[in-house]
Amino acid sequence: MNAFKADSLTAYIHENSKKMAAAAATAAAATIVDSIEARGLARVILATAVSQVEFYESMVSCKAIDWSRIIVFHMDEFLGIPELHTASFGRFLNQYLLTRIPVRAAHKIQGAALQPLRECARYEALIKESPIDLCCLGVGENGHIAFNDPDVADFEEDSWVKLVKMDDRCRLQQVKDKVFNTINDVPSYAYTLTIPALMSARQIIGIVPGSHKAEAVAKMLQNPVSTTCPASALRHHPKAELHLDSLAAERLLIA
Repeated sequence: MNAFKADSLTAYIHENSKKMAAAAATAAAATIVDSIEARGLARVILATAVSQVEFYESMVSCKAIDWSRIIVFHMDEFLGIPELHTASFGRFLNQYLLTRIPVRAAHKIQGAALQPLRECARYEALIKESPIDLCCLGVGENGHIAFNDPDVADFEEDSWVKLVKMDDRCRLQQVKDKVFNTINDVPSYAYTLTIPALMSARQIIGIVPGSHKAEAVAKMLQNPVSTTCPASALRHHPKAELHLDSLAAERLLIA
């Protein structure tokens, strides 16, 4: 494993995605245990994407975590998609986590809410009830975190949950990930936690496997911090780490 710093962010390069997921889960578990010891519970934001499946497997098998003391949030959802839809991120959370471990509570964005702006306000209020201890996220092919694509990302905005129009590269990624069959099936709009919401977490852990993410990773770590690669914001977080497999790191100059 190689490790290096990009501003305040520590990046780790692992031999393969399985070792990457295990290392990220070990780091996440340490933060969760520390939070439970300090406050009696842990509030955790999780990404819901196929890139996170191995990380979820490692987390579920971690014996050190008292899941009954964890409150879970997820960070994005397609507008107009009900939870029972195969593409719903709330459904993903159920499938890979909530049906397997007994969390204290799980708060989900209701994609099919009849009043989307009220749903943004409802979810933002839940996030802000108490500090977030841990945010585990991925990085999109266009450099997004959650659905903060380059055209809509804002490092300074006041809102913590918003509706955004997804760019075509983001929508195409949903097809590549087999979330939808064609790009025409992908909704144009989605709910997302904003960058300030994600950055509010005491600890951020990024989990990024695959050569298809290598371009975004290189921009994130080697270009100037900018909304042209929203994930670069993590370089200014006081306690963030990024776990990569060797394929995701293949375009880094130090790799």
